[in-house]
Amino acid sequence: MDMVCKVLNVGLTIPTIFWRNIIVDQKHHQGIGGSENFYSIFEAELSEHIPVIHATIAGCRFVGRVTAGNRRGILVPSTTTDVELTHLRNSLPDGVVIQRIEERLSALGNVIACNDHVALVHTDLDRETEDIVADVLGVEVFRQTVAKNALVGSYCKFTNVGGLVHPRTTVEDMEELSSLLQVPLVAGTVNRGSDVIGGGIVANDWAAFCGLDTTSTEISVIESIFKLRGQGSSNIVNNMRSSLIDHLS
Repeated sequence: MDMVCKVLNVGLTIPTIFWRNIIVDQKHHQGIGGSENFYSIFEAELSEHIPVIHATIAGCRFVGRVTAGNRRGILVPSTTTDVELTHLRNSLPDGVVIQRIEERLSALGNVIACNDHVALVHTDLDRETEDIVADVLGVEVFRQTVAKNALVGSYCKFTNVGGLVHPRTTVEDMEELSSLLQVPLVAGTVNRGSDVIGGGIVANDWAAFCGLDTTSTEISVIESIFKLRGQGSSNIVNNMRSSLIDHLS
C-alpha cells in the first residue's frame, strides 16, 4: 500500500505516528469533532490496515501538534487528562508505551521529530524530557534546528526511509541532518508553498497524507523522498527541488 492522499488540516489533527510493523501496526489517532467526511477519508484508506481511533488531548482536537511517537511509544503532554490517557492505553497495543511528560514546551509534536531510530528535539527541551524521549521511543536524541528554526517538528517530517525539510535548509545543514538520521532528505514545501512541513503532512514507511492545497509538484517530491512509488522516482527529487526553491526565492 504505497500512496499519497490529500486531506484538509492533516498535520494538525493527525499525530506524527503510524504504527508500522505487523505487531504494532494497530492504531492511528485522530481528533474528535471534525467532519465525518474528514474521518471517512482516513477510514477508507486505512481501515484494512490500521483502525482509526477518535481521541483528544487536553480536550483539544489538534492531537498531531501535541503528541510525538513511533512504533515503541507515544509521548503526551502533562495536560492530557486521566480519561484521555486511559482511552489511549485501552486502544493501543500493550507493547506501546504511553508516557505523560511534564514539559514547559508542551506542544510535543512541534518540538520533537522522530522515526523509529532517531529523534530531533528543540534546543531548549528539558534534559529530563530528552531522557524520556530516548527511553520511551528507543531512539538517539539530537538537539537540532531546521533552517535555523528550533521547532523541528513543525519544519521537517521524516520516516525510516526519507524526509522532507524546510525549503530554506542549506545543503550543508541537510547533509548534517541526513548523516544524523541516516536517511536521504530533500528540501520542499506542502500546501502550495507552505514551509510548515509538520502541519501539512503525516507519513510512515508505506503511506502519506498531505494538505488539500498540496500541488502535484509537491506530491511528486513527497512520493519520491518517502519512496511511495516505483523505481526511477529518485531522480525527480533533484528536478523538483530546484523549482520549489526558485518559487520561494
